[in-house]
Amino acid sequence: MEDKKTLNEKARLYVIGDIHGRLDLLDRLIDTIKRDVDEYGNDCLTITLGDYIDRGPNSRGVLERLMASPFPTPYIALKGNHEVLLESFLADPAVGEHWRRLGGLETLHSYGVPVSGLMVGKAYEEAAARLRQVMPAQHMSFLRSLKTSYSNDKYFFCHAGVRPGVPLERQNDEDLLWIRGEFLNSKMDFGKIVVHGHTPVKEPEALPNRINIDTGAFATGHLTCVVLDKGGHRFLET
Repeated sequence: MEDKKTLNEKARLYVIGDIHGRLDLLDRLIDTIKRDVDEYGNDCLTITLGDYIDRGPNSRGVLERLMASPFPTPYIALKGNHEVLLESFLADPAVGEHWRRLGGLETLHSYGVPVSGLMVGKAYEEAAARLRQVMPAQHMSFLRSLKTSYSNDKYFFCHAGVRPGVPLERQNDEDLLWIRGEFLNSKMDFGKIVVHGHTPVKEPEALPNRINIDTGAFATGHLTCVVLDKGGHRFLET
């Protein structure tokens, strides 16, 4: 991995929104990025904004692909709230009561963990024990390695957003991973343009203070990447 100063100097950034188990869409977008790099040059960096798992059919496959750093660029992976839910479930299986309603069943199924008990609110301990058994150690290492934010001179990248009025360098992980209303409704200048996902929108939003690229890929088939360079922004989409 290149050092942070070098990455900050990249002329073009590819930033991918919430994937949610849609390996098919991720692979298509990787191919699109490769073609874009061929056209515009390789002085670039790829960032993914978290929520790789849950809801879609192939969470395990998405993690496998991202761990292999499949992009034709250096790569930074950020953490989403759904990765936190998985880690929390492994530490405290009671979290399964909440997680199962947010797509956790699909993630468990992708690892071959039986989910019939969880569907009726039972067998959380057994499911967590089974997941610990079958989930490759490399997957857990990847999840633990995920950062909650990244920034360069103009943009700040995180999964959910930032707390208005709090300097970017003092944002806490809870807000970076979960915030919605206070951030989404704010018109204030955050100091940098915040590039985020977490809250699905029909089409990517490019506002003066933020860019939202969560286009609900798991349900819509619409996975979005924003390309940022000196000319501004443009979108690559499935």
